[in-house]
Formats: sequence, structure tokens, C-alpha cells
Amino acid sequence: MIIELTIQIRVSDFQRGLLWYQLLLDREPDFIPHEGFAEWELIPGSWLQVAEGIPAKGSGPVRLGVQSITEMLKKLERDYSIGDIEVHTREEVPVKWCTFSDPWGNQLGLFEYLNKEEEMKCMSRIHGQLN
Repeated sequence: MIIELTIQIRVSDFQRGLLWYQLLLDREPDFIPHEGFAEWELIPGSWLQVAEGIPAKGSGPVRLGVQSITEMLKKLERDYSIGDIEVHTREEVPVKWCTFSDPWGNQLGLFEYLNKEEEMKCMSRIHGQLN
């Protein structure tokens, strides 16, 4: 039985990477066990690790679920000067999504539920685990 999930992203300049991901996630890391390594618990039991090292080529994207892609794209433009990100939809897919890269070439992405009722069910399920 799987009980947790960690995803690691490597950056060649840890201090710059730490600041970049703090700004993206709007908060400090939850855990910094040693130099060159930081972790954020994004939702219960799911951790994003940023580690100093050589970025893995061709990996990802790591997609983060958000309530508003539009608002996050504004943030990416404002805080990182990342623009011209294409948002995709397909009739058979219940989300819209986009992909972009961090400064080290790690593929990241966002997705947003098209059906807000489904989004609320997902959020309730996750927050229910907190109780």
C-alpha cells in the first residue's frame, strides 16, 4: 500500500531555486533537513522536494492543481516574466492545463477542474483527511 508521495526537482543553484519555488508556492518550505534540500507538503502526504543537483532532462511535467489557471498565469507573468503559456482543453478531459519550465529546465504545469463541483469534491476529500 502506498502511503505518501514525493516528487523531486533538481536545481543547479539551490539558493536561487529555493527562492523561486517559495515564490511559486507562496510560502516557506515545510522541512529543510540539510543544506541543498527543501520540501513542501503540497497536500496531505504529497511532497515536492527541491534539491541541489543536475536537473533531469526530459522529466515531467509536474502538474499542480489550482483553482484558477488565469490567476496563476498572471502570477507567473508578474513574478517571473513567464508569458505566452498556452492553455489546453480537450472535450473528453475534465480539466484545462498548461506547461512551462523553471529556470533549470524542469517541466512544470498547472491544471484546473472545468467542473467546479468536481473540484469541490476533490478539495473536500483532501481536507477531510486533515480532520
